[in-house]
Amino acid sequence: MTTRPAQRILIVLLGAIGDVTLALPLLTRLRHGYPRARIVWAVEPAAAPLLQHHPALDAVLLFDRPRGAAAFVDFLRRVRAERPDLTLDLQRHLKSGIVSWVSGAGVRVGFHRRNGREGNWLFNTHTLPPLPRFSPKLRQFLGFAEWLGLDDVPIAFGLRLTEAEERRVDDLLGGLPTPFVVGFVGASWESKRWFIDRTAAVADALAARGVGVVLVGGKPDAAFAVAVTERAHAPVRDLTGKITLRDLIGIFRRSRAAFGPDTGPMHIAAAAGTRVVSLWGATSPARSAPWRNEEGVIAGRAPCSPCYVRRCPIGRLCMESIGVEAVVAKLVATLG
Repeated sequence: MTTRPAQRILIVLLGAIGDVTLALPLLTRLRHGYPRARIVWAVEPAAAPLLQHHPALDAVLLFDRPRGAAAFVDFLRRVRAERPDLTLDLQRHLKSGIVSWVSGAGVRVGFHRRNGREGNWLFNTHTLPPLPRFSPKLRQFLGFAEWLGLDDVPIAFGLRLTEAEERRVDDLLGGLPTPFVVGFVGASWESKRWFIDRTAAVADALAARGVGVVLVGGKPDAAFAVAVTERAHAPVRDLTGKITLRDLIGIFRRSRAAFGPDTGPMHIAAAAGTRVVSLWGATSPARSAPWRNEEGVIAGRAPCSPCYVRRCPIGRLCMESIGVEAVVAKLVATLG
């Protein structure tokens, strides 16, 4: 039984892709606790595809951020028109606080001021108890369900593809050796990236064991991926910049394992049920390790790690300390 009645629930988590992925189990738990409520999610375009066809969600409110201030005003009007009686602010920034406040919900829940930024807590009526900084984000999001008094349920992400989407993924992977491993090469921060020559060396080591390799990422990662395919001696299927987040779900589900740095696709891989070998330096796996893949964590060593600096001034020493052999050994163990 829930301790907070609600008929119309608004989730505010505009991005990023990894955070939206990690918050999906909260959505599933909300639907279990509020089977007849209208549940709406406010999100930006980059992460919105993850919410398509989700069985626990009634609607998406899209903030088309590239359109600027006019789009934000229109977005706030649509938020207000939803008339939620419960708003959950998962973003912890000024912008999400404004969205939560404008929603007009009588109960607006956000993170404690110790875990928020930019005065976010001032816009909400209630806050969660303070959390350790380096606690798992998925558990932080589930803290909203605990605050609401919802029954515990098994963690489920609810990612679903249509038949047409499944066929598209089959076409993208046509002719690829099986089994195959996915390398997610991108990262929004330069400090998180691994290295071209080492990624190529992993691909060659896997090819020597009869395992195919697929590279995935966004358009900004295309040059990195091209350089990897040129450096590798074995064939590599490069899909960077050519696929959608929906495609990624299906690609990961068909793969035997995945590897790469801390980035959104890493969490999609884990949510899709793929075993993940994750590479860490500037950020902490204690906070953001992919779900149920702690044994695949490889943490780089440097006195300043984790620094949470977007651009490293000392040559990414932490990522330099992660060798090819360590990554291959983890992947081979995962492949069995």
